Formats: sequence, C-alpha cells, structure tokens
Amino acid sequence: MSSSNGATDDEPGLSIRCQDDASVGVAFRDRSGSDPDSVHYAVELRAPGLTARVDEVVAWVHDGGLALFLEGLAADYRGWDGERRWRTDDRDLAVSAVFRSGGYVGLTWTLRPWPKAAGGWSASVTTWLEAGEQMASLAAGIRHFLTREPR
Repeated sequence: MSSSNGATDDEPGLSIRCQDDASVGVAFRDRSGSDPDSVHYAVELRAPGLTARVDEVVAWVHDGGLALFLEGLAADYRGWDGERRWRTDDRDLAVSAVFRSGGYVGLTWTLRPWPKAAGGWSASVTTWLEAGEQMASLAAGIRHFLTREPR
C-alpha cells in the first residue's frame, strides 16, 4: 500500500495502492464540508483499463463510518473468517474485506452512483494490504481526511 496525502494543503487527498499491483488503487479527493454534520468528497478507482469516479460521496461526521470500519479491521490483524462489509448511507461507495493467509487484507472498493436509477453503473477494484501497520495507517489516513477542516 502506498498511502499519502498526495495533494497540496489546499487540496487534501489520500491514495491507496494495491501491494500486489501498484497500478490498482483508490483515491479520496476534493473534500468539502458544507455543513457541520457531513463531509462531501470524491472517490476514484484505478486499474488497467479502468478509471471511475463519484464526485458527491457523503460521510456523516458523527457516526465514524469508513474510518471506524477500517480501524476495526486493523484491530483484527490476526484475521477473521468470511467477509466484512461497509457502505455509505446512499450506497454509492461500498467496501468489503476478506482476510488472506499470510496476514493480508483484501479490500474491494465498489462505486455505484445513483444505485436506484435505471441504467446506473458500478465499478470495483481490490487492493491488498498488510493486516497490521498498513491497515492501521490506512484507517488513520481516512480518519484524518474525513475529519480535517477544509481550507
């Protein structure tokens, strides 16, 4: 995984790259906060032959959301059985997690804008990360991205 605040201070962002294939990744960009209860941001998926973006993903500040989900995965670095899932209230961003022997977590990131509209689309990529420090770093990076005051 490569996690970075790969943008300027005026435009915070976070990028996640798959440990197995660096051409596969997810980027969180263009964070804005129009009210004290929510944060709006864009999510981009990248893989060979695929680029997908949703511009208006909404996170509710007080529920912990994605950061809390990722923190739970990081805390269970010894592994778990089955699949764990999280999604936004609007269902436009979903994440599922599986544990692979050897201490790796597969995160499948799915974008599905307008999930109830006819003719909608979805796109997914899977990033593999080390269960311990890389997951903890990702969780901290997402929490920082979602709670930091925009400039």
